[in-house]
Amino acid sequence: MSQQHLLEAHRVVFPDRGQVELEQFDVPAAGPGQVRLRTEFSLISTGTETTALSGSFEPGSHWDSYVQYPFLPGYTATAVVEELGADVDGLQVGDRVMSRIPHASHAVVDAVECFPIPAAIPSEVAPWATLAQVAYVGAVAAEHRLRDSVLVIGAGPIGQMSVRWAAAAGVESIVVADIAPRRLELAQWGGATAIVTGDPADHAEQIVEACFGESPRVVIDTTGRSEMLPKALGLVRDRGTVVLLGDPGSPSEQHLTMDVITRGLQIRGAHGPLLLDVEAETYRSFFGLNISGRLSLDGLNTHRFAPKDCAEAYRLVSTQRGETMGVIFDWTD
Repeated sequence: MSQQHLLEAHRVVFPDRGQVELEQFDVPAAGPGQVRLRTEFSLISTGTETTALSGSFEPGSHWDSYVQYPFLPGYTATAVVEELGADVDGLQVGDRVMSRIPHASHAVVDAVECFPIPAAIPSEVAPWATLAQVAYVGAVAAEHRLRDSVLVIGAGPIGQMSVRWAAAAGVESIVVADIAPRRLELAQWGGATAIVTGDPADHAEQIVEACFGESPRVVIDTTGRSEMLPKALGLVRDRGTVVLLGDPGSPSEQHLTMDVITRGLQIRGAHGPLLLDVEAETYRSFFGLNISGRLSLDGLNTHRFAPKDCAEAYRLVSTQRGETMGVIFDWTD
């Protein structure tokens, strides 16, 4: 790569709490087993990235070790293979792939961390596959089954993907709770059978009615809000399962209720990454379900920004979250 090209590489960075910049950086050549990627589109993971930007997490939490300033946000993008290192098989220059890379114009990654994108999947839609993979961990923990009933708390990006996995699994009742009407509408497009506007704890009877007279067997909390755990425990069916898919910034503020013991409840954390081969299979399923029309992504991308406008993008998702869903950076220019 020429020095001139190196100077043209850019990435989004949080230099410190509450700060967003676009900076230049040098992109190295691809080493053995690596590829150099040129990014097309990257997708903001709203909850993760606004928490990292605000620094609203307590010492000793997972966030405290994960977020170190300067911090490079982003972990899902569509890119084109621009250079192959030695000993790379299965990829060619010009291949379109998705990878867990930060918001940047270029990246060098191990070839095994690149996943081919089917021709039928638009580049600006493909980055949703990584958020779907995050939600897939929750779906596995939920052990969805036919004629099941599920309450998804939070209709943000991870909540939207949780709804779609439940629908693809044949869940009969999928109730979604959120405060934002637009997000609830997108959840209905994705397969929600009923919606609750507001705090789900204030609508327990409505939730039971939507689940044919019983509390949901599974409650999936995608909000990452500490105060939601006791509410989820009170809403799930006896001997049911609460899946914690959101990661709170203040885990010390979470607390159990007597429901856990007196009603035999199960709590399952679902935040861990998958092995690469399982991750690849998850992406394959996600893309296949989308191509067949069984998993809709229509309408999920709501805003597009040039990277130079990154500060405005984060201002929008931080202050008007209910009006946003898929916020993407367009690196094609």
